[in-house]
This record gives sequence, structure tokens and C-alpha cells, in this order.
Amino acid sequence: MNQKRIEFIGTGVMGASIVRHFLGAGHQVTVFTRTKEKAEPLLSEGASWAESPGEAAGEAEIIMTMVGYPADVEQVYFGESGIFSAVRPGTIVTDMTTSSPQLAIRIAEEAEKLGCRSVDAPVSGGDVGARNGTLSIMCGGPEEAFRELEPLFGLIGSNVIHHGPAGSGQHVKMSNQIAIATNMIGVCESLAYAVRAGLDPERVLESISTGAAGSWSLSNLAPRMLKGDFAPGFFVKHFIKDLRIALDEAKAMDLDLPGVRLAEEMYSELAGRGSADDGTQALYKLYS
Repeated sequence: MNQKRIEFIGTGVMGASIVRHFLGAGHQVTVFTRTKEKAEPLLSEGASWAESPGEAAGEAEIIMTMVGYPADVEQVYFGESGIFSAVRPGTIVTDMTTSSPQLAIRIAEEAEKLGCRSVDAPVSGGDVGARNGTLSIMCGGPEEAFRELEPLFGLIGSNVIHHGPAGSGQHVKMSNQIAIATNMIGVCESLAYAVRAGLDPERVLESISTGAAGSWSLSNLAPRMLKGDFAPGFFVKHFIKDLRIALDEAKAMDLDLPGVRLAEEMYSELAGRGSADDGTQALYKLYS
């Protein structure tokens, strides 16, 4: 793989691991995050620092972003010192944040005006997937731009699929989050039932994880629930944001999603109890 000059914005739970994979493959990576101290470990491992999203944009061949909320994405791209203030023609911009499909389309339209290409590429797999390079990556945008990014995606993902034009990746991620939302309720209620019935919940997991009830959440997050490990692989506050995007998009399509509405209510209650910065598995707290 040819060495690329990459700017990566957002070095949180997953972003830092992604940057490490790129550095390990010999790419030149410049990073920006709102708190420089959080990026210090990456700087000591060979990454360079940018003082703003726009500072390194003029030198980068590929710009990737993974931030918190659609408002953050908008600021990173369209702000006074944002990417679009300095990006050069020919650059590929790639937003990996779970964000609004409509914002992905807007980014793509602006990128095209500037002679660039845009791929929306949200991911699933959490901290474990980012660390192990096994993320699922859902992509929308021009296929030729996706093909150019495929070698990089191959460093961080094991399931990388192009779904169509701009916004398609974000729509697929909404489908992903919808499936997780109601499944997480089922996982929590399954464990709560097992405990109340006087069963050994770990042995219950041994029995049901490989059968028809099996899921990623049951295999990977249920054991954390039982241990009281609510450290974030994916933040509750970010999941609430995703569920609200899904509900807004569904409303625009005249589609009722009662399961997602219930999940959004439950996660909002959980956040109100002080668990906004916990991982999504903290939903189990409502049952214990």
C-alpha cells in the first residue's frame, strides 16, 4: 500500500485505535482533537499535531473525522478554521461519525464544489473492533473514492461494504443502531429474568449465546453487565444521539418505530441518572 498523508480528527475511544493502525502501516498521520492531552500518546507514537481541523487539510490526501455529534461534524467541516476552509482539490474527506444522512449529503455537495470527494463511513464494533481492526464499515459516496479508501479501511475493518451514493452509509448505520437498540433491551431483560429466577447467569449465557438468541451484544456486552463493567466502548450519550437521528429519519419516511422510541426513552432515563458517559451496556442498571 502506498504511504498516505492522512489527517484524522477525533481521537476518542475508537479514533485513537484507528490512528494506531494507520501509523503501524507506515502512513503519515496528523491528528486534531479538542483536548491535545488526549492525543499525547499518539504524538509519542509518531503522529503529528494540528492546531485546527483546517491546519493540516491543505497537505492531506485523505481526511477522516470521527467526532461526537452532528453539530461537531458541521463545525469540523464548515467552521471558520474547518476542513473546507483549507482543503485542496483531489482530497477525499471521510466522515466516520454516526451522523445525519442529510448532513452527509451536504458535506458531499460542498466537497464536490471544491473539487474533492466525500465518503460517509460510519462504523460498528466499538472499542474492541477498533482495537482489533475488525470494525464493520458502512460506506456511501462515489464508488471510485471508496475503492481508493479500501486499503485503509482494510487496516481497521473486516466487513467493509459500499452501499450507494452519499448518505447511504449513514442510513445503514441507522439500521444497525435500530437493531442494537431493541436487542440491548432483550439482553438486559434476559439477564434480569435469569437472576430473579435464581439461575447462574454466566451459565445461562453459555447456554443461550450460541443458539437462536445469540447476538454480538449478548456475547460481548452481557458478560460486562454481569461484572458491573460499564466502561464505554460506545457512550450512552452518543447512542441517544443515534436513536434520535433514527427517529427523525423514520418520521421523515412516515415510518413508526415503537421499539426505538422505547429504547430512546430508557437510555434518556439512564442518562438522567448520571450514566451518560457509561457504555451502552449500562442499560442493565435499570434492571438491577
